[in-house]
Amino acid sequence: MNIEKITDNILYAGVNDRTTARFEAMWPLPYGISYNSYIVKGKSKCALIDTVDIKECRSLTEHVSAAVPGGCLDFLVVNHTEPDHSGSIPVLAEIYPQMQIICNKISAEQIKGFYHIDESRLLVIKDSDAIDLGGLTLRFVTAPMVHWPETMVTYCEEEQALFSGDAFGCYGALNGNIIDDGIDAADMAAYFSEMRRYYANIVAKYGKFVQAAMKKASGLAIKYVCSTHGPVWHSRIAEVLDVYDRMSRWQSDEGITLVFSTMYGNTSELVDRICTALSRRGLKNIRVHNAATAELSDMITDCVCKDTVIVGSPTYSGDVFPPVDALVKALEIREIKEKTVGVFGSYTWANSALGKLTDAFTRMGCDPAATLAMKQAYSSAMDADVEAFAGTLAEAINQRRNG
Repeated sequence: MNIEKITDNILYAGVNDRTTARFEAMWPLPYGISYNSYIVKGKSKCALIDTVDIKECRSLTEHVSAAVPGGCLDFLVVNHTEPDHSGSIPVLAEIYPQMQIICNKISAEQIKGFYHIDESRLLVIKDSDAIDLGGLTLRFVTAPMVHWPETMVTYCEEEQALFSGDAFGCYGALNGNIIDDGIDAADMAAYFSEMRRYYANIVAKYGKFVQAAMKKASGLAIKYVCSTHGPVWHSRIAEVLDVYDRMSRWQSDEGITLVFSTMYGNTSELVDRICTALSRRGLKNIRVHNAATAELSDMITDCVCKDTVIVGSPTYSGDVFPPVDALVKALEIREIKEKTVGVFGSYTWANSALGKLTDAFTRMGCDPAATLAMKQAYSSAMDADVEAFAGTLAEAINQRRNG
């Protein structure tokens, strides 16, 4: 049983999932994931904030039953209706028939649509509304499109605890310690790495909405950030906010992410030549992914987190090679910004991939600073072209970094 005290009035009642291989059926979970739920106890009323995925519902109901004796669960606050956080609503609604479900206008429609909950059970609130639990005030602040339209956060004024939904969350199960104070440096580094991957995979498209939500919450005094995934943030709140602030403003770390693929090895040789030419110009932190074998999750993360993106592809049926195309489409969906970009293509008789890559990044507002084509296989005749490509790209990189 995983019930932990955060404060005298707030309990952690969440669960770990160490069996799901891929979050949203796409993103690898090598360290598992937590679905966080919280119990807030006032003098007269008790509220549960967010539920968990339905497959973990049994653990949640056991936690609530142990923490709230006598069946007195008065409110369920739904910050986010995505099923990994709302999936247990029907079970709780049946166990606690007196429980009111607090939600906003948009989430009310989604709850009814997903779970066929009778409207009489719903207490629909507006932005900045509050309820009194008896000495504890829960205030509700809408935060639309972080990363669904109904998202909101809940703030416990007296405890200065922000229940932030998916915002400030990360992949990774909780290995005994719920609050960041008790997590050692190595594990904390892993959580922050998984936070960046989580943001890049799930939230990156919605940066302007993250900025709006952070601005809206900036006047709150916050001692605890209680997300729906990952640790409860207490001693490292400033670092967490900085990660989300920088990533939502597309402030990237210096480095180069190069993504390519090859069918017979010819494009791979070109990649080695490009990397060598760039390194000779003093550029460091070059990470290379073969799109045919790398995880899409990792490629997206490296492209989002680094300030330079280079993508290369052989032509395949008159188009971009499919594994590379999948990465480019993922970047386009996330509306990447503030990148220095280079593209290259290889071909046998039709130089199609290079033009399509160039067009894709131009649509994203990241016009390639340099392009390069290779026909059939590498030869010494291409040395000057590679040097010119690397030189132009290096100049653009340094100009952006120093400008």
